[in-house]
Amino acid sequence: MEVIIQPSAEAVAKIAARMLARQLLENPASVLGLATGSTPLLLYRELIAMRLDWSRVTTFNLDEYVGLPRTHAQSYHSFMWKNLFRHINIARENIHIPDGMAEDIPKCCADYERRIRDAGGIDLQVLGIGTDGHIGFNEPTSSLASRTRIKTLAERTRRDNARFFGSEDAVPRHVITMGIGTIMEARLNLLLAFGENKARAIAEAVEGPVSSAHPASMLQMHPVVKVCLDEAAASRLQRIDYYRWVYANKPAWQAI
Repeated sequence: MEVIIQPSAEAVAKIAARMLARQLLENPASVLGLATGSTPLLLYRELIAMRLDWSRVTTFNLDEYVGLPRTHAQSYHSFMWKNLFRHINIARENIHIPDGMAEDIPKCCADYERRIRDAGGIDLQVLGIGTDGHIGFNEPTSSLASRTRIKTLAERTRRDNARFFGSEDAVPRHVITMGIGTIMEARLNLLLAFGENKARAIAEAVEGPVSSAHPASMLQMHPVVKVCLDEAAASRLQRIDYYRWVYANKPAWQAI
């Protein structure tokens, strides 16, 4: 796990965008796992500005609300088309987002896992982190071996997301999410976090024990994880000086 600390969210987004751009340049037919919410917005803006070639890229989104049609303003289908897909030259058939309106949700989840396998697996997965340490919508106590499935949102997550819906009551109670086991099979995981409200979750994920009570801590067991933080999100890390030293003294061939 490499921890990269930058002075601002904008600086973090530039570094993350360079990582993703390098992935597409090295493999134009890359398979990307994408996240939604406020965290990846700056990253997506940077990627749009780069004018990369997405024509052979395949994408799989982490999650979607159950019961929201694709056209709903707060569906993750709408989010992705508004904030990324309509601005790039990606083929519509290469975009995969869980179907929150599926009649048979277990089958939908199994099919999603199969499509990821058929695509060759995810090369680079973009992640955010919840204030309680969830990744995707894998809430605390989620199985560390879990696969794509339906989950009931915790009250804290619904409160955190109420700002998007206008009230907590309007937030759906259920979601489809990639599992932690699915996320752990990505070849590279890129975790972004901004703001002091994420500082505790980051400290527990990076330096705490590996536990289902803090799902993001499982990333400590992954061979290639980049944790990209602004100063506020990094503020509770005990070994912050070490992380700065390592990043400042990387060999030239590892430069980002």
